[in-house]
Amino acid sequence: MYTIEMKTVTARLSKDMIKKLELLAEEEHIDRSELIRRVLDIGIQQFLLERALKAYRERRVSLWRAASMAEVPLRVMMSAAAEASIPIYYDEEDLESDLAFVKGQSSQ
Repeated sequence: MYTIEMKTVTARLSKDMIKKLELLAEEEHIDRSELIRRVLDIGIQQFLLERALKAYRERRVSLWRAASMAEVPLRVMMSAAAEASIPIYYDEEDLESDLAFVKGQSSQ
């Protein structure tokens, strides 16, 4: 078993948000800190996905690179792009970019 180093973070939240967190924590039978960690994890994953989709939509990155940015498998990124009505772009330049990225990852 391993341990994860955690640090304390302070944030200002509205009374309404705190009330919702407390209700959810009670319903889930977990403490508020654990709920906040879970909600933040979900939010961070969603933020990464949306940011990667935006970069892909703007054709700044390939689909494969977008998947890497979002920390999801390519298949998940393809589904997310389809759900967002983003067409799949892939040309020779994308292939070269993907190959260069893979080569860079394999040398690390």
